[in-house]
Amino acid sequence: MKGMRGMRRGAAAAASSQLVQTGSLDGRDVPLVITPAIKGVDLSAWAADNRDVIVAHLLRHGAILFRGFGLHTVADFEAVASAITPELFGEYGDLPREPDSERIYGSTPYPADKTILFHNESSHLPRWPMKQYFFCVIAAQTGGDTPILDCRELCRVIDPAVLRHFEEKGLLYVRNFSEGIDVSWQDFFKTDRRSDVEEICRTSGMAWEWKDGDRLMITRRAPAVSVHPLTGDRVFFNQVQLHHVSCLDEATRTSLRELFDEQDLPRNVSYGDGSPIADDTMDYLAKLFDDNAIAFRWQEGDIFMLDNMLVSHGRRPYGGPRKIAVAMAEMLESPGPVPSGAAV
Repeated sequence: MKGMRGMRRGAAAAASSQLVQTGSLDGRDVPLVITPAIKGVDLSAWAADNRDVIVAHLLRHGAILFRGFGLHTVADFEAVASAITPELFGEYGDLPREPDSERIYGSTPYPADKTILFHNESSHLPRWPMKQYFFCVIAAQTGGDTPILDCRELCRVIDPAVLRHFEEKGLLYVRNFSEGIDVSWQDFFKTDRRSDVEEICRTSGMAWEWKDGDRLMITRRAPAVSVHPLTGDRVFFNQVQLHHVSCLDEATRTSLRELFDEQDLPRNVSYGDGSPIADDTMDYLAKLFDDNAIAFRWQEGDIFMLDNMLVSHGRRPYGGPRKIAVAMAEMLESPGPVPSGAAV
């Protein structure tokens, strides 16, 4: 009987493997594309039966695009994401929550004509998701791509002297919560009590400062280069482009500088010792990122799954309605001290 049960499991695994097929976009290794091999494949059921396969693919490729499975609703998306990682994160403060779910969010509410620059989700904070999912409910009429970068490859192609500087010094992130510019600190920290905020900051290694008008500034020193806990790869894991003021378009940058003093800008970043990151360095990174970016046009029903430490992402401008839902899972705490040049 034991052998027969083993045969049944083997037959089921073989049958399951025949339900989908793998491919690529333009012959690239990232992302892996998984599509149904036959009609009517239930992606959530297949994913639940093949979690180990999916994780192995993800660690190798860094990103997986599930396409053509006939998914339509946020509920369909949540079923697939939770089949792969049952404990989806439901306490994220930077994204608006979907009305009918406690664990699914809308994408960043940023002007459609602006670019969201490359970043690893929450890499500026003491805790970040290892896995992130995106679901295309409505594809934009024009643009709206979600370009990605292989963070392992970046460590191989960045000028060694530039990389060494980031690795040795780390980064110092500054964030000011200002009404009408960013989410409120109450929404971000999920509390109205200043004492709760201070305790969260204290226990997670962030500094804080209360300012006039119920404004809050938080700062955190963090690595710019990290090691992936499962693969052992060095990864360029940060939000330096998303936070550096020089990376904003000229109109936005000028407007912010007219509204805020340097220390009050909504977001900013320097090296971990407080020294500025030169605009020339950021220009160099911007070109490098553009040269190595991987992008595709969304199709409605697509699910895009990322290993957040292996792959960073952004968003390109778009025209027409667009709706992307987001899920996150497997939150990882910062493992220890940041580099000596950026010690908390």
